[in-house]
Amino acid sequence: QVQLVESGGGLVQPGGSLRLSCAASGFTFKNYAMSWYRQTPGKERELVAFITRGGRSTNYADSVKGRFTISRDNAKNTVYLQMNSLKPEDTAVYYCHAEFGGWGQGTQVTVSS
Repeated sequence: QVQLVESGGGLVQPGGSLRLSCAASGFTFKNYAMSWYRQTPGKERELVAFITRGGRSTNYADSVKGRFTISRDNAKNTVYLQMNSLKPEDTAVYYCHAEFGGWGQGTQVTVSS
């Protein structure tokens, strides 16, 4: 069965960093583009970062450009989100998404002093 399992979330102070991981299984990982989304209670889920199947191209929400980096290791069936210079407005549940429609359960990121 398809599984996307996020990890790496937690509580961090403003200006700090976190590295999220999404471990994929149950499908041919290298054949699908992957994304990170985030969602705050009361708001719609928003696209944060996107990476093509080979990892050669990426795209980011304007709000995270220059601070976040998406990457993938197809040999490990894992996609990452390196989050630097974190701000309180980055607080959200972060979800991994595969382009065929699969979602992980999410990992909480809280940025607070």
